[in-house]
Amino acid sequence: MPKNNLLVELFVEELPPKALKKLGEAFAGVLAEQLQAQGLADADAQVTPFASPRRLAAHISGVAERAPDRAVSQKLMPVSVGLDASGAPTPALLKRLAALGADAAAVPGLRRALDGKAEALFFDSVQPGAGLATGLQKALDEAIAKLPIPKVMSYQPETDGGMANFVPGWSSVQFVRPAHGLVALHGTEVLAVSALGLRAGRHTRGHRFEAALDPLPLAAADGYAATLREQGAVIASYAERSLELVRQLRQAASGLGARLEVEQGWQGLSEPERVQRLLDDPLVQEVTALVERPHVLVCQFEPEFLAVPQECLILTMKANQKYFALLDAEGKLMPRFLVVSNICPADPSAVIGGNERVVRPRLADARFFYDQDRKRSLESRLLGLAKVVYHNRLGSQGERVERVRTIACAIAQRLGDQGLGDAALLRQVEQAALLAKADLLTDMVGEFPELQGTMGRYYALHDGLGEPVAQAIEDHYKPRFAGDALPRSLVGVCVALADKLETLVGLFGIGSLPTGDKDPYALRRHALGVLRMLLEKDLPLDWPDLLALAQPVFGDRIADPSAALSDFVYERLAGSLREQGFGTQEVDAVLALRPPRLAEVPRRLEAVRAFAALPEAAALAAANKRIGNILKKSAPAAGSAGMAWAGEAAVQPQLLLEAAEKALYAALQATLPQTQAQFEAGDYRAHLLGLAALRAPVDAFFESVLVNAEDAAVRTNRLALLGTLHQAMNRVAELARLAPAAGTGSAT
Repeated sequence: MPKNNLLVELFVEELPPKALKKLGEAFAGVLAEQLQAQGLADADAQVTPFASPRRLAAHISGVAERAPDRAVSQKLMPVSVGLDASGAPTPALLKRLAALGADAAAVPGLRRALDGKAEALFFDSVQPGAGLATGLQKALDEAIAKLPIPKVMSYQPETDGGMANFVPGWSSVQFVRPAHGLVALHGTEVLAVSALGLRAGRHTRGHRFEAALDPLPLAAADGYAATLREQGAVIASYAERSLELVRQLRQAASGLGARLEVEQGWQGLSEPERVQRLLDDPLVQEVTALVERPHVLVCQFEPEFLAVPQECLILTMKANQKYFALLDAEGKLMPRFLVVSNICPADPSAVIGGNERVVRPRLADARFFYDQDRKRSLESRLLGLAKVVYHNRLGSQGERVERVRTIACAIAQRLGDQGLGDAALLRQVEQAALLAKADLLTDMVGEFPELQGTMGRYYALHDGLGEPVAQAIEDHYKPRFAGDALPRSLVGVCVALADKLETLVGLFGIGSLPTGDKDPYALRRHALGVLRMLLEKDLPLDWPDLLALAQPVFGDRIADPSAALSDFVYERLAGSLREQGFGTQEVDAVLALRPPRLAEVPRRLEAVRAFAALPEAAALAAANKRIGNILKKSAPAAGSAGMAWAGEAAVQPQLLLEAAEKALYAALQATLPQTQAQFEAGDYRAHLLGLAALRAPVDAFFESVLVNAEDAAVRTNRLALLGTLHQAMNRVAELARLAPAAGTGSAT
């Protein structure tokens, strides 16, 4: 079949910018997928999506005029049902054939074949391939139906012609935005398809003000992007437009000896990494979706506004005006910013002046909020927190602050007992926890909630509270997202841990758990924040102790969340460790023991990894698994006999009869004191490596000793010996989880 490239474009009014990229990708993707499913496009066809503020389009290579015919085999019914005793067709068979457009003349050509245990009749036919116009109509309808539209609007279609004839009979249309044109070109030919009350043609429109022609004729599918760029003043490709925007932004910043604010903290990144991060930046993506051809201009504002914290100025420029702030070499905000214009005038002074006039009142508002907020101290706002609802089942923000303060002080006390922090730690933690939420009642945070914590630091410094307390107020929200920095000081760590623990314990205690992809309170993020602080700060705090500190502060408001919350936290820890490159077996082996001090988990993992590399590891892991099975099966007998297998004291040397069990006992006597000391010293690597010496006596024991001896006392003694060995081998990790599937062994 002849093939040619296909172009389909929907020309609409301005699309929602935050959804534009997804809309463009979905439109092109579903269109190509449907054409491929019908045999009109090859599986490896090149699909190019286009998305600009006023269009969604797709260019698909190698699309056929007609799909190839397909052989179709349809099962009709069992032979015993379709044919009578003489072989004549039954009424049921004739009815079924009629439904397929055939009659009795087709009966001799029916194919017989086994279908399970019975023979059935099959009707073989050739289904003609779909024509491109028919197939594209189906694909276009499907692509429009599956668009991830944030919100549909209804409108009445125009009837005055224009770029395309409107299809009669459409009184109302529902789409993301009113559609005004449809293009469908196969090579140079227009295809007879329609959508949203529009009949396809070959005309589109370019830039509202700068297009050379309007409407703009498209000669062929392949000239689409070039024609729009050269005659329509539009960069139709979202990806190309985004790259051009990034190029201009970086060029303008470099010309001023500055860098984009979004690039703060990117030291050490390569050039491709910097470009990719900029392409992924939400503001870059939104502005890309707002302009059809970017033109970056440099503007400025009065330097006196720099007296306001730069975070406020940056946020008001970004959130309200979609401007790009600039920083100097020291990371300080410059009184200049970049604006992206959708027009490219010969004299840009009017555009520059207009944007400078617009930003001035925004910055003045920020200065007003900042000046007003500083008229009251953070401490004076605490009473107001009692009137702010935190959760209808957990009380007000004032009650929450008191819970966080209690937990934070308890954590600080524990760390102080461990020799961490100075004499002022407890006082600073209490003060920071008490004031951490006070900035929620300020005008600035009311206008920009993203600045909570940040403004608390500025106002704390203004109140003379000192840098440690001010930093902790800002840092108690950290880490806010994956890869975010941790609190900078121990004061901040205490308050941040308390804040996240209070959230986790409280919400788990009332049953508000994450489900599937729904996590409205960001509990997964809070759990990962707790884990990162405990591990990366190497804090000497046990997880059960932290729960014991946090739960009582809720009184009888909550049920005991310990079991569910612990499962949740250890699951998050397991996932995080696997992402860091630790093997599943290693992680499972360590976390199977639920080590209480989470800061030790990385050291345990490294020890397990070193142990697993030993030649003795596989045999010892398999033996450990076998011992576990034996002890598990013998547990009821142990209970009735009142014996414990886990203690060395339970082993009676005079009952060791076989040479192999005597040798194993002697090896344990020689090895365990040293490995015990290594474990208690936290040298987990040496502890596990020391157990390698037990391989030979363990192998010899299982080769020549019958554990389930007829004599009850001997049997009990051998189980106690194995219990001692099992306990010694499973202090760092559950080594049985390192055993290969074939090495399980059996209880003997």
